[in-house]
Amino acid sequence: MRSPLLDTPGAVAAETPDADVAGHYGDPFAEQRALLAGEAMVDRSNREVVRISGPDRLSWLNSLSSQKLDNLKPGEATQTLFLDAQGRVEHHLTLVDDGEAVWGHVEPGTGADLVTFLDKMRFMLRVEVADVTADYAVVSVIDAGRLTPPEGTIVVGDDLLLPRDLLAGRLGGLRLAGLWAYEALRIEEHRPRLGFETDHRAIPHEVGWIGTALHLSKGCYKGQETVARVHNLGHPPRRLVFLHLDGSADVLPGHGTPVLNAGEEVGFVGSSARHHELGPIALALVKRTVPVDVPLDAGGVAASQEVIVPPDAGRNVQIDPALRRRIR
Repeated sequence: MRSPLLDTPGAVAAETPDADVAGHYGDPFAEQRALLAGEAMVDRSNREVVRISGPDRLSWLNSLSSQKLDNLKPGEATQTLFLDAQGRVEHHLTLVDDGEAVWGHVEPGTGADLVTFLDKMRFMLRVEVADVTADYAVVSVIDAGRLTPPEGTIVVGDDLLLPRDLLAGRLGGLRLAGLWAYEALRIEEHRPRLGFETDHRAIPHEVGWIGTALHLSKGCYKGQETVARVHNLGHPPRRLVFLHLDGSADVLPGHGTPVLNAGEEVGFVGSSARHHELGPIALALVKRTVPVDVPLDAGGVAASQEVIVPPDAGRNVQIDPALRRRIR
């Protein structure tokens, strides 16, 4: 669904799968700074929105997904994962419960599959699942809770589910920042994105979703055996790393670009961006056994690593929260 904000003077469309929203509006670094200062909003209306209502919704979602949701308080935003039987990530949902329904958003092109799966799992429970993407648009603002959003808006942490017919207006007088700005800050924060830092084999431990989107002490759900086995007995085969890229390179390595160590392919680039202070940066998924201090090559661009998921993750080793950058 093409965003009307793409018609803003200076707007340049982002790359697939985000081509329906603006990558920038003419000044990406100024947009980053404005976003950090809480003075800008990011149009992420290509994301898809689901609503789950009914009195059994929280206990039902708790039984199906990785996060502990049965006691989720109204207004408390969180994340959860839907895994396959082998513990591989299929869906990542950012959500909130408003006391009457769970509202969440997912990656572009994944909403229909998630709704279909959830519909199949309803059985006799009192839940209703709806894809409401046509009615709501995702807009992101740092510290969104300080705003007074328009009536009918759902606040999900730093994301707002805005009635779609209001998208063309400016929210609270905020300037527009493109998706490039949002992605640069996401990469800086070490936050993985489904389909970018993950592939069809990815498990939660590899990208640091333990804790943020997965609760280790909750009841059974599909894929839990793999999660428990890795946590208690083994190590994930790969690990998420933050890359500082050589700033003299003219181009950024794109998604899927092989990452090399001494000429051997050891992983792939998930996302890359130009940060207003750090310069070119990226997230990559590499083999666990790659030493943390060796230089890497990402599509011909020299790169140094910063640890996000340590090589000894698993076996009850927790990710140090200090390794997760926080910009807010």
